[in-house]
Amino acid sequence: MDTPASPQESLRGAWSPPLPEADGFEHAMIETPGLRTHVASIGHGDPVVMLHGFPEHWWQWRVIAPAIAAHGYRVICPDLRGSGWTEAADPRFGPESQVDDIEVVLDVLGVQRAHFVCHDMGAISGMQLSYRHPERVRTMVTLAVPPGFMEFSPKVMRAFEHMPKLLMHRPGRSLRYLFSPRYMARPLSEQAIEAYLRPHQRPELEQAVRALYRGMVMAVSFRLVGGVYKRMRLHPSTLVVFGRSDWPFTEDTVRRVCRYHEKHADRFELAFVDDAAHFITDDAPDAVTALALDWFAREG
Repeated sequence: MDTPASPQESLRGAWSPPLPEADGFEHAMIETPGLRTHVASIGHGDPVVMLHGFPEHWWQWRVIAPAIAAHGYRVICPDLRGSGWTEAADPRFGPESQVDDIEVVLDVLGVQRAHFVCHDMGAISGMQLSYRHPERVRTMVTLAVPPGFMEFSPKVMRAFEHMPKLLMHRPGRSLRYLFSPRYMARPLSEQAIEAYLRPHQRPELEQAVRALYRGMVMAVSFRLVGGVYKRMRLHPSTLVVFGRSDWPFTEDTVRRVCRYHEKHADRFELAFVDDAAHFITDDAPDAVTALALDWFAREG
């Protein structure tokens, strides 16, 4: 006789493709004009919003979110436009498409102000929100991405070696190369890579890769190079975290490009994690959790 599926297994199977396993999360679709946003949440208390990187989704926070929720927080992990199980009617991207989406979703959820933990692509939207609506950001923790006011240095250019491939991405071309030792201090299991890339079984997600990088990532990169954010003041308390193996963002380089932070930010700190590279949430989830909780407590 077949064993009946548990309620959680049945729920995962209701999504297409099925959601990867992660205990304790609740899943919902938030309906807003032109967008259906998949949101995974866990816990109760003050809100913490986690914005994933590329090519990741809510599952990036499978270890960190429950650990933070256990300290009395409600952790909200949306799939950003062009990622995970979120569905957009319009395939185009503008420089602020994702931050616009985040604001609307938070309004629907009744979240006026929150702590934020953001990685990679999600850090772009977190930064934009910090500048646009600082009153909505209680604290900000960004991972593996320098702040918008960074000083330009040729030493950081190697960090963008992956960009040409993504700008020219063709549907069906594997994104597995992004999880190579170049970006990870510890090898990721085949099961984890499959979980991250599973949503790319959806044709619309494959089509979104080029649009995302051409319409949003490149546009914001030009703003960074042009010094747009240097002419703005960063008000929310911001912690920027890098893995010590995240070459070329060595500690010396990061401290150098952020050396004038007092001119540009009210409250800003840097932190560095041993044995971690770009995908720091997989390499060192416990360290990220500890740093975030400490920042919430000190600055919140």
